[in-house]
Amino acid sequence: MQSLQKELIDVETDGVSLEGMLTIPEGAAGMILFAHGSGSSRLSPRNNYVADYLQRFQMGTLLIDLLTPHEDSNLSTRFDISLLSRRLNAACDWLQACEATAHLPIGLFGASTGAAAALQVAAMRGQGIVAVVSRGGRPDLAGRSALRMVNTPTLLIVGGHDDIVLELNRQAYALLRCEKQLEIVRGATHLFEEAGALEQAAALAANWFVLHLIGPEAVATKP
Repeated sequence: MQSLQKELIDVETDGVSLEGMLTIPEGAAGMILFAHGSGSSRLSPRNNYVADYLQRFQMGTLLIDLLTPHEDSNLSTRFDISLLSRRLNAACDWLQACEATAHLPIGLFGASTGAAAALQVAAMRGQGIVAVVSRGGRPDLAGRSALRMVNTPTLLIVGGHDDIVLELNRQAYALLRCEKQLEIVRGATHLFEEAGALEQAAALAANWFVLHLIGPEAVATKP
């Protein structure tokens, strides 16, 4: 059985304390920081499913609330991409300052509005972020300028039946100048609730992170 180190942590930023769950598998090769979408949190069952999947590939994970409960109750705050990006950037700083994770490369996994925050942080930090994955995300909300600045390998995963978001992803994809890929999960809607859809998205994410955080020789390796 895989050995996992789990710890509830707090990131202090903007005068608030953001609670997160840090999980580090034995022999971790990288850290994946999750940027949740509007109305979601570190307890999101979908993101926890993806995190559990990534841990099988020696990826540590940090699922963190980017908003306080009070902030999350405000619709305008939920869609404040600058605020989400600032908080996500603070979480990156925390990972780099933590003794247990400072030596590990960082990847970002964003869902919904969290994808926009992840891409803005990737644009800001440059080589400090090794890979980005968006699942059902709104990369368009990162803004044209940030999208053009991203040089981090970026994977966009969208449900084939998520028509509006799929078109917005195609528009954002056209603006990205980095190594990039757009994967469409057939039959999936926005929340990937269909049988096998979330597992397919998790597998695509795992392959992308393994490729860029560990190397191509590890991609075909099954947990």
